[in-house]
Amino acid sequence: MVQTFSQPETISLELPNAIALLVSSEQFEALALANPDLRLERTAEGELIVNPPTGGESGSRNLSISAQLGNWCEVHEDLGEGFDSSTGFILPNGAHRSPDASWVSRTRWEALTAKERKGFVPLCPDFLVELRSASDSLSTLQEKMREYRENGARLGWLIDPQNRRVEIYRQQAEVEILLDPVELSGEDVLPGFVLNLRRVWR
Repeated sequence: MVQTFSQPETISLELPNAIALLVSSEQFEALALANPDLRLERTAEGELIVNPPTGGESGSRNLSISAQLGNWCEVHEDLGEGFDSSTGFILPNGAHRSPDASWVSRTRWEALTAKERKGFVPLCPDFLVELRSASDSLSTLQEKMREYRENGARLGWLIDPQNRRVEIYRQQAEVEILLDPVELSGEDVLPGFVLNLRRVWR
């Protein structure tokens, strides 16, 4: 006699903002693998963060940023590797983060094992971008940018289309705020890279 087992019914659970769902690093990785269509993050304290899909405007803006960074990476592939918003990084403090766009120097990337490159990348990117969407809290993104900097990011851009401003985060420096800039420079981290913000501001 062959026994058959039916799949358990899937139900939805709504968590109020006041309730934090804590998961271990191993549990987070299992959740992320089981839910590839969701953008999941995990704080250093173990709190699970589920980021909703972006709207059309944010998706178009992010495509422009990723495409421009990708074009630069193709020409300067000897300098490092670029990544899109679906890439997960495990920061030194234990947080799992997925910037909207990022880049890691060739030396640091080559120092990783083949296994480390295939899974969540166990380091903080040298460069990263966070693009604020309509549902994002500015203070939450600013806290995330400070976390990136504290964990080794050399250059970070927080791009806020709602206010047409950019916050630039650098190592051991005050945050620089640019109002309605036309372009951004990759400075000495991404030599020669210039991000055109025309499509981001429109």
